[in-house]
Amino acid sequence: MGLFDGLRRGRDVQFDSGHAATNAIELTKRRAQISLTKQGAATGHLRVNLSWRMRTSDIGGPQRESLLRHPFRALKPPEVIGHSQSVVNVDLDLGCLYELQDGSKGVVQPLGGYFGDVNAPPYVKLSGDDRFGSASGETMYINLDHRDSIKRLLVFVYIYDATPAFDRAHAIVTLYPSNGPRIEIHLDERQPQARSCAVVMIEKVKDEIIVRREAKFVYGFQAELDRLYGWGSEWGRGYKTKVER
Repeated sequence: MGLFDGLRRGRDVQFDSGHAATNAIELTKRRAQISLTKQGAATGHLRVNLSWRMRTSDIGGPQRESLLRHPFRALKPPEVIGHSQSVVNVDLDLGCLYELQDGSKGVVQPLGGYFGDVNAPPYVKLSGDDRFGSASGETMYINLDHRDSIKRLLVFVYIYDATPAFDRAHAIVTLYPSNGPRIEIHLDERQPQARSCAVVMIEKVKDEIIVRREAKFVYGFQAELDRLYGWGSEWGRGYKTKVER
């Protein structure tokens, strides 16, 4: 997809705005990108957050049935169905492939302990690893005061060592710029076999910092995302240390 695909000359609106009360911009297929520079937000720390929750239908929510076909079902009390941790055992991780203007490339991710640095190259830092889908999720910081050193950043999400479940976990990646409304990318596509998703590209184009929605699901891991976007890195199998709840 071309860098400016989805835009039309003479139109000022480049994105779908969310509800006024939420003060959010949602990037969609129809309006896939926004310029942080034009928004006055190409400086300071850009906070990127990943959060997710399981879809209600997968944790024992009631299923609707036609009362015309089963008229006496309305008199029957709803069945209480419990769910075990195995049902919601989805560990989504936030990561970032980076390429700097000096040609250096790499990854920031929990796997392997590559948490990055916000004040030195790559100017991207992951705050930690949320393994249980807490309300705060996972957060990454990008130092846009060093935007002249950044060529492109690909923010991605992957499922670590678990059954593929993007179709059961409603995930949202939210960008909080230093100025203006937050930017949301909803990963709502039903991709039951996908293990990774390229979510958003943050790229310096001439004198602008452009944020572009990708939302491309793949069936492999980081190496497949690497090949898809031509990063050219070498990958090996990595593991996390076990933690107790």
